[in-house]
Amino acid sequence: MRVFLVNPSFLSFGTGVMTPRWMYVLASAPLPEGADLCLHDETLEPWDPAVVLPGDVVGISLHTGNALRGYQLGCAARQCGAWVVYGGIHATLFVEEARSRGEAHAVVTGDGEGVWPSVLKDCQGGAPRPLYAGGHLPPESLGRARWDLLPKNKYLWATVQTVRGCPKHCSFCSVWRTDGQRPRQRAADAVLEELVDLRRRGFRFIVLADDNFYPVSLADLRHAARRSDPAHRVHLAQLRAERLAMLRRLALLPPDMVFFTQITMEAAEDPEFLDAMRRARIKGVLVGVESITAGGLKDVYKDFNAAGEELEQRLLAFSRHGVHVLGSFIFGLPSDTRETFAATAALADRARLAFAQFVPLTPLPGTIDFQRWEAATRAGPAPLAGPALTRYWLIPPHSRPRVNCHHPLLSPEDIHRGTQLAWDRFYAWRAVWRRSRLAPNWKARAAFVLISKLYRQMYAGTGFAADSARAHRAALWSRCLGRACRRLFAARPMPRMTLAEETPEPLPVSSP
Repeated sequence: MRVFLVNPSFLSFGTGVMTPRWMYVLASAPLPEGADLCLHDETLEPWDPAVVLPGDVVGISLHTGNALRGYQLGCAARQCGAWVVYGGIHATLFVEEARSRGEAHAVVTGDGEGVWPSVLKDCQGGAPRPLYAGGHLPPESLGRARWDLLPKNKYLWATVQTVRGCPKHCSFCSVWRTDGQRPRQRAADAVLEELVDLRRRGFRFIVLADDNFYPVSLADLRHAARRSDPAHRVHLAQLRAERLAMLRRLALLPPDMVFFTQITMEAAEDPEFLDAMRRARIKGVLVGVESITAGGLKDVYKDFNAAGEELEQRLLAFSRHGVHVLGSFIFGLPSDTRETFAATAALADRARLAFAQFVPLTPLPGTIDFQRWEAATRAGPAPLAGPALTRYWLIPPHSRPRVNCHHPLLSPEDIHRGTQLAWDRFYAWRAVWRRSRLAPNWKARAAFVLISKLYRQMYAGTGFAADSARAHRAALWSRCLGRACRRLFAARPMPRMTLAEETPEPLPVSSP
């Protein structure tokens, strides 16, 4: 029996920006006796299901964007006689769809690493169960990745997870529903073991692929202090202390290592945390800005963010602490106007964002926005043939319509055109070269320019709103840029590297 783990994608770029962590976490699970493991990431090269033999197991992880491709691969693999198993966020939300559209023998929901050995054992015995509920694993049970199985010279960045779950409840996000609102933090030792392993293999650029790297804000602590039950505040204080302790451990890693993560804007009000991030060489963060107006933030249930001039100052606070921001903005919110697009791109420039992404509001399954959009859309006429618009991910990419929620002022074309305008303005050559001055030397400036253009090609206009020709042109450009970027990001392996020990903090001296 062979076990195939496949990361589906309609587009293959030859070079991957980030390692698909889920594959290497499941790969760490023990295999049944006599089984062989095969990993394939279609963002590198397409996978041919014809290599599958009867009795093999094909595990496919789905998110909404790659669900249709995943179903195509699963159906083809089942025709070859394989056991087909789906997991991931999308399969967790649409179990019956994975069975009907993807011809699944089994679906894994929630955290898959805990139940994956049982799935393999049952498949080997010829009787997989239809459903395996992974649930929410405790932090000590979250899996470590098998980085020894990585193909060489294929990825720019490696991925390590330090916390799963997010306490927020943004309307456009499903993480708090699928991964839970109670942060599950991995022990620092487990995280550091993976990081040392990766640096030994030549990776020095690491994405801390967390739902929210800053799960406890100062505002959370203040609110907890006003509650009658002190246990909650003690718990939050402990989580914060563990975060700061892990940052101190990261600072002990080789000085050429660089980290990137995802964080809420609330961290801008926490200079102690930002200073700890700077010392740990967390050079970049993705911040979900979403909107530059108070009305837009209210639209997405994100009133803990700032707007206007205060927003600009908070974003600048990151750069003052040596942390560069990739700002994420959503267009097509009910309060947006025709002026929103240019104003957003201008603020992103004034706030000295290193990178920015501008995405049209897309109702993703599992979110509040999707529930609203689905209810409103179902009230309209049913399609004559094919999937309903509320199942847009089942429509082939070349004929997939642009998915926009109804807007009181803007047409779908207005939103699409304005979104592309913001991308073009922010990533114009002159603007990118000006921002590259944040890099410390000419080699770093060249890397910044290349990665900026690569990011622009891979993520602007290649999503739900893209036509097929544009997406494939972007893939060709990305192949060329990705090879050049890989050489700039590569590091000499350090096979004998060991982790320096943390110096204990001195105990406070009592006054005589």
